Amino acid sequence: MAINGIKRRLGFSGEGAAARYLKRQGYRIAARNFRCPFGEVDIIAEKGDVVAFVEVKTRSSEAFGTPAEAVDARRIRRYSDAARFYFSGREADKTVRFDIVEVTKDGINHIENAFDFGDT
Repeated sequence: MAINGIKRRLGFSGEGAAARYLKRQGYRIAARNFRCPFGEVDIIAEKGDVVAFVEVKTRSSEAFGTPAEAVDARRIRRYSDAARFYFSGREADKTVRFDIVEVTKDGINHIENAFDFGDT
């Protein structure tokens, strides 16, 4: 199997684990793999008055750094633009938050408020 296929399967598996984790924490999954002109958001989850745009990073090792370290300025900008797009024409009386869920062989690490609109 090609490297891209292995990485895609690992990523898909990590997204599933992250969604299950978020549900156990009381979140409602509003969308998975939300696509818009600015790219794709892995998970959009709601809990109370918070809407979390969640970047899921799955790693089989930390040889190339922690999963969260892979979230660069370009990705942050894309998530910010996607959030604006998601709320265009919708009720926006929610707190918007950007989270990262790291999925590794050691478990799941949920980083709330990992970045905000001003980080771009």
